[in-house]
Amino acid sequence: MLEQSPDIEVINILKATKIRRNDMIEMDALLVQSAVRHRHLCPRQVLGVRIGLAGAKEFGLDVPRRDKRLFVFVETDGCFISGVEVATGCCVNRRTMRVLDYGKIAAVFVDVTTGEAMRVAPRKDVRHHARDYAPHGETRRYFAMLHGYQTMPDDLLLTLQRVELQVPLSEIFSRPGVRVNCDQCGEEIINEREVKQDGKTFCMGCIENQEHLYSFIY
Repeated sequence: MLEQSPDIEVINILKATKIRRNDMIEMDALLVQSAVRHRHLCPRQVLGVRIGLAGAKEFGLDVPRRDKRLFVFVETDGCFISGVEVATGCCVNRRTMRVLDYGKIAAVFVDVTTGEAMRVAPRKDVRHHARDYAPHGETRRYFAMLHGYQTMPDDLLLTLQRVELQVPLSEIFSRPGVRVNCDQCGEEIINEREVKQDGKTFCMGCIENQEHLYSFIY
């Protein structure tokens, strides 16, 4: 438990960074929003905010968004996602975000209108350079990253690469109201996630030759 409210503690962390650019005022507010969800601020949340802002900027989109113009694939779970969510307005429950369990701090941003896609990730040497942007005298690696990631310029912090989706957005979004039942378990399947095999319809949990997350105990 924090000894004071997360808002106050995070604001104190932000104030400890000596140099604040005018364009970072908005980012500070986003970091507070992310930190309140976790009752602390960590480097991965900062990266989530920075990556979210950078991805939207490449498409010239204002964020956080209230519509579904921007779609994000995040390549890991955890606190990184909170940073991306508050920065972009995209989230799983609005079907504007999908979590890919790749174990990577990275995200692919898609402009739904144009179909253009951009992958944003930290540079490989980002931890090394973070010390150069931390407050003078900060020798602790964790706090050097926490402060440094907030002030490093985008071109030193991030890599941006155009990508092409291998699955059409129409397949990801599916169509409203489409539902079928699995011929094996009888449960309903939505969003066209069924699998056809030998003339029958199966859910992902029942299809043969599939690696399952769980098995039923009878």
